[in-house]
Amino acid sequence: MPHLSLPISPGGPILDCFNGVSNARAEALRRANQAVPVPIQVRALVDTGASCTGIDPSILSTLGIVSTGTTQVHTPSTTSGQPHVANQFDVSLILNHPMISRTFMAVPVIESALLHQGIQALISRDILAFCLLTYDGQAGIFCLGF
Repeated sequence: MPHLSLPISPGGPILDCFNGVSNARAEALRRANQAVPVPIQVRALVDTGASCTGIDPSILSTLGIVSTGTTQVHTPSTTSGQPHVANQFDVSLILNHPMISRTFMAVPVIESALLHQGIQALISRDILAFCLLTYDGQAGIFCLGF
C-alpha cells in the first residue's frame, strides 16, 4: 500500500490533493462537447472528527460544479435538534503519491468555508474509510496509506 509520510504542521495533518468534477459530470460535459475542468490542487486537512468531506466554495465555483441538494450537518457548535443546512456537491478527489494515485470518482461533499483557516478542503472519515492513517505526535509526522 503506497503511503505518504508528511510532517504535522501547526495547523494539523495537512496534505495536497486534487479536486475535480465527478466522473458523471465529466461524461456529461464530454457528451455536450464542452471542456472538462482540470482538477485543482488543494490544501486539505485530515479531519477524523468530520463524517463528510468539505470543500471551500471557491474551489467548487472554479470547477463550475452545481449543488446536488442540501444535507443537515451537525458540528460541535450546533445546537441539539438544530443542524446546519449545507449545500452538497459531487466531486472527484485524487490522492497523489509519487508512484501511484488513488482517485475517488464521485464523492458527495459539503460546501465549507475553509479559506480563513488556510485550507481549502477537509478529508473526513468518508475518504479515510479507504485509507490507513497513522498520527505520530511524538515524531511530528502522519502517514496516510491508500
